Amino acid sequence: MSKVLARDLTRPVYAIDLRNHGDSPHDPRHDYTVLGEDVEEFIHEHKLQPAALIGHSMGAKTAMVVALHNSSLVEKLISVDNAPVDAALKSDFGKYIQGMKKVEEAKTKRQSEADEILKPFEESLPIRQFLLTNLVRDTDASGKPFQKFRVPIQTLANSLDHMADFPYKDPDEVRYVGPTLFTRGTKSHYVADDTLPAIGKFFPRFELKDIEAGHWIVSENPHAFREAAVDFLSDKS
Repeated sequence: MSKVLARDLTRPVYAIDLRNHGDSPHDPRHDYTVLGEDVEEFIHEHKLQPAALIGHSMGAKTAMVVALHNSSLVEKLISVDNAPVDAALKSDFGKYIQGMKKVEEAKTKRQSEADEILKPFEESLPIRQFLLTNLVRDTDASGKPFQKFRVPIQTLANSLDHMADFPYKDPDEVRYVGPTLFTRGTKSHYVADDTLPAIGKFFPRFELKDIEAGHWIVSENPHAFREAAVDFLSDKS
């Protein structure tokens, strides 16, 4: 999606791996305060301010935190299926962690083997495939190959409660008044109607776009998301 947006908007797009994700460093502390600080540091380091931020799920709350903490860094904001509220994570995330632990314990050699182990924890093939993109090859002490996840599973498991939290509680103390788009999946519960008042207080210029999808909007309905993002980020002056 980042390459598509870069093409359609004719501007550079940086796809950032947050800490404990992708190829970024691992750290035992994993909460929105430090995630936001990491993104701010990246923006400063690459002299990108003001930048348009797009984030999905955990990334959405991280982007919101950056906008609320240092609004001068953020030109526009797109939140993908999350809201600025404390909300219990859908039980799926705990199941994903359990399944990924089972995969590592089995020391699988092929992705098809890992997929079979994940099936009882997630029936959707596209979601399993997304989770399995984190698999990398390694060898044990005897030189035998096996697969492991590049993300630190236990750290993420320990951080699930933090991921349900939102560090800002009072919109009278802090808000972001720049252009903001909240996209939500019509089959997802993360941006329920009862979260809209809080969204409006923290982000008074927000727009709302419903997309026919579950929580994984970008992978489930990439065309509709691309269309919404490009329309919102295009220079309409």
